[in-house]
Amino acid sequence: MHAVSLLLALGACHDPGPPRADPAQTTPGPTTSPPTTPQPTTPPAPSEPSELSGATIEGDRVVFRIPSARAERIEAWIYAAPLGADPALTVALERAADGRFTGEVSRADLDAAGVTDVWYGLRAWGPNWPYDPAWTPGSEVGFRADVDAEGDRFDPNKLLLDPWARELSHEPGADWGPYTTGGRRAEDTGPIAPKGLALPPPEPVGARPDVALRDAVVYEVHPRGLSMTHPDVPEDLRGTYAGAALLAPALADLGVTVVELLPVHETSNDRNDDDPNSASGDNYWGYSTLSYFAPDARYAADRSPGGPNREFQAMVRAFHEAGLEVWLDVVYNHTAEGGTWGDADTAPLLSWRGLDNAGFYPVTGDGRGYRNDNGVGPNLAATSPLARDLVIDSLQHWVAMGVDGFRFDLASVLGNGCEGDCFEWDPNDPEGILVRAREEVDADLVAEPWSVTGWQGGQYPDGWSEWNDGFRDLVRADQNRLGTVDVTPGRLADALSGSWSRYGDDGRPPWASVNYLSAHDGMTLGDLYRCNVKDNDQDWPWGPSGGGTDNDLAWDQGGDPVAQRRAARTGMGLLLVSAGVPMFVGGDEFLRTQQCNNNMYNIDSVGSWLDWDAAADADDFTHFVRTLLAFRAAHPALRPDTWRPDDQIAWYTPQGTLADAGYLDDPHNHAIAFRLDGPAAGDPANAVYVAYNGWTTGIDFALPPAPSGGRWRIVADSHEWLEPDGNAFAAGTEPPLPDDRYLLGARSLVILVD
Repeated sequence: MHAVSLLLALGACHDPGPPRADPAQTTPGPTTSPPTTPQPTTPPAPSEPSELSGATIEGDRVVFRIPSARAERIEAWIYAAPLGADPALTVALERAADGRFTGEVSRADLDAAGVTDVWYGLRAWGPNWPYDPAWTPGSEVGFRADVDAEGDRFDPNKLLLDPWARELSHEPGADWGPYTTGGRRAEDTGPIAPKGLALPPPEPVGARPDVALRDAVVYEVHPRGLSMTHPDVPEDLRGTYAGAALLAPALADLGVTVVELLPVHETSNDRNDDDPNSASGDNYWGYSTLSYFAPDARYAADRSPGGPNREFQAMVRAFHEAGLEVWLDVVYNHTAEGGTWGDADTAPLLSWRGLDNAGFYPVTGDGRGYRNDNGVGPNLAATSPLARDLVIDSLQHWVAMGVDGFRFDLASVLGNGCEGDCFEWDPNDPEGILVRAREEVDADLVAEPWSVTGWQGGQYPDGWSEWNDGFRDLVRADQNRLGTVDVTPGRLADALSGSWSRYGDDGRPPWASVNYLSAHDGMTLGDLYRCNVKDNDQDWPWGPSGGGTDNDLAWDQGGDPVAQRRAARTGMGLLLVSAGVPMFVGGDEFLRTQQCNNNMYNIDSVGSWLDWDAAADADDFTHFVRTLLAFRAAHPALRPDTWRPDDQIAWYTPQGTLADAGYLDDPHNHAIAFRLDGPAAGDPANAVYVAYNGWTTGIDFALPPAPSGGRWRIVADSHEWLEPDGNAFAAGTEPPLPDDRYLLGARSLVILVD
């Protein structure tokens, strides 16, 4: 299908617009003075928004609703073009009963001013810079201090991006100097600052798949890297939402149920291609947010005003029509605005900081510094009503856009119950973000359960799931650290059962555990078994990248490619037979490599994109993954919604005896098996049997009798003896065993069904 026809079919009904302007290449134009009507008020605390915040097209008018607790005056400056133009209109907003600054402008007034697409920015005054009618852009009239003891950093010379804006005109560019205060406080950013776009509320997306968490299989992938090299995606759609939409049927055919996209919120990544042979300064992953409401226009084929929103929703509909949910990786722990520059008086005012610094960030006692538990910049202020509303509003907006779930980066920052320069874990605060998200947002919620300050695994409220790093590390150690790291069969059994020790003892279900062996942050599944240590200092296109853990628990299996493939199958098999929610990284189904780079956050290249040519050469491994995913989907015994009672699961030694505490607690034992009762779980099979051999030699397992009185049948065996058959058999083709014994090869996994 032709690219333009494809866009029309997906619902992106506007022609692609030109690339977003680069402010560094645009000559700033003149500015005009604002209206001179003063607006002194006593700011009440903002209440929970009852209508959309930001700028919303409602019929024949645009309505502004801008939250800020500390501002004394806010004006909306409207532009006919986002760069180098004079403002066409200014609107002085008034504080409403709900605490927000509100105002509106009619379509007739916009037409008279020559405004078609409503690009806008905000100017704000407050205690450190009170409003003075004599102020004009570029002056210091009214200035008292760059920052006061309460943390106020208002500067009307900095045109602010509305934190609730749902589309951006452009990125700030490479030079953020004009946005800073201190010696540059009088520098007017109106001509160059990113502008928000007023839009109507999102259109309904229609029916959703509604996948229960117990049934979910998560495919974590970058929205650009997914389609950049795919031969069936037209070149002009590669790396876009429209390109991703074309791959929805293939992902559904693989057997995943959820596509989890790395951050799609606007971030500074347009300049990634400035030097196509360098990673210097690039931002590929997107974990530094410019707007929590705007889809990143770099991933849109249609970049005309409103195009990124339309195309994103069209992609969501395509995934939904294929039976797939869409989750977003969201970064609410910090923003792209960063901290102070050089001294406490100097800081960039791009958005949040200039509108209500102490409302969005936890300021220190003198108002001049910030709390940082994310390792990048100031935390979002998890105790502030303003920041809490921002997060909940953002989540609700993306649900309205069709999103079904969220994975929260460094989520523990959002559970901080301490104001100022301190951290106190308080996940059950009824007004806190974690509880409000569960109660007010109709979506699946998954936490990365730690921050730089600490680890809170297993401590999240009911209704939350968590990335289970314990599962990851335990299985990696058992496979790759035999003889050096003690892993008892009992600990492995706990992990395969959903990690009762982390979640069940607190009353949470098995699906609270999101099990994984690989994620974007670390080695791919293939590299986990073909590398010994990270190699992040490589030349482009595989590096260089800074950081990355030094404890991947990886091992190259002695350099033997056969053993590497076996280990990858065994690891994937363990993941897919475990209770909980399995997650793997896009490309793991064909053993994608990053050449041992475990932190490719800045590598926007063929090294980090999914290599679909390599996928064609790994059909056998993909067959193994697809078959196991189909088996998991067909057998609810593998997907318990509650903790299995003892009569539904039994643990066995290789000798065929029930594993007692002595066996399970002995770190010198490296083989374990379990049998699941089928009928009790509503499973079509009589029973499912799984055996794992972690030893370096084969083990002859004595099997429990098949409940039917017949023979067990082979679903999959990860050992290389079965490679000619793809290591797995589709339903109805599983060969029966000749007797009740099974010789399981070294470091292998077998799945049997009755």
